[in-house]
Amino acid sequence: MILVLGSGESGVGSALLAKSKGLPVFVSDSSLIKKVYKELLIKNEINFEEKGHLHATTLDIDYVIKSPGIPDSSEIVQQLINKNIQVISEIEFAYKFINAKIIGVTGSNGKTTTSSLIYEILINAEFDVDIAGNIGTSFATKINDKQKKNYVLELSSFQLDGIVKFNPHIAVMTSLSPDHLDRYEDNYENYINSKFNIIKNQTAADYFIYDSEDLQIIKFIKNNSEKIKSTLLPFSISKTHESVTYIEDKNIISIINKKKLIMPTNNFPLIGTHNLKNAMAATTVANLLKIRKDTIRKSLEHFQAVEHRLEHVLKINKVNYINDSKATNVNAAYYALDSMESSTVWIVGGIDKGNKYEELFSLVNEKVKAIICLGKDNKKIIENFENLVEYITEVKTMSEAVKEAYAIAKSNDSVLLSPACASFDLFENYEDRGRQFKAEVRKL
Repeated sequence: MILVLGSGESGVGSALLAKSKGLPVFVSDSSLIKKVYKELLIKNEINFEEKGHLHATTLDIDYVIKSPGIPDSSEIVQQLINKNIQVISEIEFAYKFINAKIIGVTGSNGKTTTSSLIYEILINAEFDVDIAGNIGTSFATKINDKQKKNYVLELSSFQLDGIVKFNPHIAVMTSLSPDHLDRYEDNYENYINSKFNIIKNQTAADYFIYDSEDLQIIKFIKNNSEKIKSTLLPFSISKTHESVTYIEDKNIISIINKKKLIMPTNNFPLIGTHNLKNAMAATTVANLLKIRKDTIRKSLEHFQAVEHRLEHVLKINKVNYINDSKATNVNAAYYALDSMESSTVWIVGGIDKGNKYEELFSLVNEKVKAIICLGKDNKKIIENFENLVEYITEVKTMSEAVKEAYAIAKSNDSVLLSPACASFDLFENYEDRGRQFKAEVRKL
């Protein structure tokens, strides 16, 4: 019997895949199962329980598929581990049933944009490809519907925690910065180790693409060089003797196996150094796959920003309103603030995940005229920033936040929602937070 813990997109996708493969499966959730997922389970005759794990602890279980939102420290997971029952992720489970080339993308920030860029390039190059993982539909659901020859997977640390044999042919790491430390015993090293699970099964036939200007990535590679078997393909803004992809005269230069690509950046629609790095990572993948330069260029130049990631909403009275709700950690907010070219009203706050705000001080001092704290507990934000801006206030709803920002912002200013925190105190998720922001802006 396979036990699936959690009944969201990942859990139900795993259950449906198990059922289609003729495997006995049971779904258990500590909360109420959403109507749409419950109907799917009933339609497919999959047994389940909700509002507790009473039956889960009495079954004869072969292994457990744990949804990424459930921490290893939870009581039910610890009970199962203590019984020596293997706990894996949906990514590991789905991997058992495919024969495809996988491009796995992880990182504290930039993984959604980079995954989407790679997918866009491959689609335009007429690859048989799909995208899944931490973006949209689960991997298990995708391969259950129709298998492709290639998959681009956005992978969170939670998904990478539960892998055993999973091995992407091409692994991409965009960046590392402290995130989700509440799930990693407040230990940054634990989080980093989880991220590097993406390459733990790679061989000499595989590739690892990474930002060679990220100090934490470089530190890990140096300390674990004997364990890393894959071919390293670093990218960087500045050209080094190691970089296979770099910037020169406003062009992305990528040289792999003597194939040289020169990609002008003048017409890229995405702003900021971080997005330039995302484009470099995607270009490195494309060059490795021998995709034509013209296809890569057109894909990058026509790419639309990911929703909730530095998404321009409207310009009202010469004030730009920007939705960066996906910025759920300090590093993501740093990139957003760094890209601002005008005086900024910054909407920030939510559930703190062990944030250290010091790295934002210089940017806030330089670019932020006012801070609007949107969260149930804003004490830490106020303590860190009240002496750096002229005006700081607290609100409890998105409507209040947008109205306050409208009153403060002047001609040529920007209003930036870049929370640096998780959303679950006041919103269903970061998408809900971003969509409420856009809806309130459109009411102005």
